[in-house]
Amino acid sequence: MAKVTFNNKDNAFFTSLKTSVDAYFKENDIKKTGDWRLYIKTFLLIGSAISVYLIILMGNLTALYNVFLCITLGYLMACIGFAVMHDANHGSYSTNTKLNDFVGLSANLLGASSYFWKQKHNIIHHTYTNVDGIDDDIAKSPIIRQCESQKWMPAHKIQHLYLTPIYCLSTLFWIFNMDFQKYFKRKIYTTAAWDMSTKNHIIFWVTKLYYVSVFMILPIVLFGFWGWLGGYLLTNAALGLTLSFVFQLAHVVENTEFEHVPLDATKHLETAWAEHQIKTTANFAMDNKVISWFVGGLNYQVEHHLFPKVSHIHYPAISKIVMAKCKEFNLPYNYYPTLTQALASHFRVMKSLGKKPVELEMSLNVAA
Repeated sequence: MAKVTFNNKDNAFFTSLKTSVDAYFKENDIKKTGDWRLYIKTFLLIGSAISVYLIILMGNLTALYNVFLCITLGYLMACIGFAVMHDANHGSYSTNTKLNDFVGLSANLLGASSYFWKQKHNIIHHTYTNVDGIDDDIAKSPIIRQCESQKWMPAHKIQHLYLTPIYCLSTLFWIFNMDFQKYFKRKIYTTAAWDMSTKNHIIFWVTKLYYVSVFMILPIVLFGFWGWLGGYLLTNAALGLTLSFVFQLAHVVENTEFEHVPLDATKHLETAWAEHQIKTTANFAMDNKVISWFVGGLNYQVEHHLFPKVSHIHYPAISKIVMAKCKEFNLPYNYYPTLTQALASHFRVMKSLGKKPVELEMSLNVAA
């Protein structure tokens, strides 16, 4: 297993930042977890998703209406993942840990596994952000190449063109492949997974069976195989595309940095962990309240990576503190004013990474 260590002896930036953020919560007498705003959002998003699902099943609507509803359902499922599940599985939804665990199971209701998600996301991704060789979020090779240290393949020349359909299929791959790989191999990319308790084994299988029953068997009975397949693919296309773009815009854009550590090697970074998060993460559309509401504040990824146990409803407020501290310590604060600009940056990066590396091209020319 690859290992990375950080130079946390020089931690002046994060010490100062944390002191200021803690003071903000204390002076305003508010908790770092969610409040009525998050709970209302939970009710609205989950209630809307259930309503749309039931209308699809019992509405007896035309094909065109069902197409629209399936896409809407996929989008709402993604928003539940962003705004509800994400906070809960980070422990920032509530001060009640049992409630966090319960609400975090919404990941399972969407087809994934909250157990493996916590390991993959909370521990591996949030510690080793953009570290090729450890961070599972950028380990999509050879399908797509997300940083310069990853092996180049000829197909990558057009990866910016097939990127969108790949993202549309991402949740299917996650639900039916990656979760089971983690379960049976006991490994998340290059990191050994935690040992599962009997309770977690039961939850894994029961919720997978629930998913198959609710999102596959029941619709097939009602609409037939082809009717179900069309709706199911549309729902997952909307779900996968929304999830992928929001998370990719946080780390695989211009100005964000990457590190690489070979398999079974140890690498020491001269930066502290907090500075690493600053350099590998970006925000987008910070002034757009509608986007912020639906994506659960994940357009404030810089704040989220520095304070993952703070609920997303507080990110707009503490972002001002983070920006000021970055300026004080001469650190970058990566952000894109609009969603469109962030998307354009992501596609430019992916197109650039699809080009044949100069070193490889030179070696081929010499061999010829």
